[in-house]
Amino acid sequence: MEENDSKESKSPSLVMTIAAVAVLTLVAAAGGWLVGELLAPPPAEETAAAVEVPAGATGEEPLPKIATEANGIVELEPITTNLAYPSENWLRIVVALQFKGVPDVSMAEAIHQDIAAYLKTVSLQQIQGPRGFQYLRDDIQERVDLRSEGRVTKVMFRTFVIQ
Repeated sequence: MEENDSKESKSPSLVMTIAAVAVLTLVAAAGGWLVGELLAPPPAEETAAAVEVPAGATGEEPLPKIATEANGIVELEPITTNLAYPSENWLRIVVALQFKGVPDVSMAEAIHQDIAAYLKTVSLQQIQGPRGFQYLRDDIQERVDLRSEGRVTKVMFRTFVIQ
């Protein structure tokens, strides 16, 4: 008789546990939906007619390049080099220079070579994480300032990939 009493007392406990889990799941789902609705902006309703096609996409006119003599920006050729340590890791970087006034192409080429030579001396440990990347940016900016004698006002990193 004791076995029947223990089975009967376990059954309501199991049913209550399943019911409690189901109720909590529904409350969690409703809460997640509510938070999602409050935080996420509603999707913009666009029609096919409202979407504009850029001028260069149809082949009529080419899109203007960001780096032009008119705005004083020169985009350097991509630099791909291996790191000093570990030498199996490669670094690819694309940099643009903003000049005061008319850009000097020969100076930009000298800066390109200087950056490439510097990157060959950098180890992976030096440039890991956000702080390492900031140190790399500061070092390259300092080298550019010295090489350009103040004619380059800004160094813009367009691409930075480590493999």
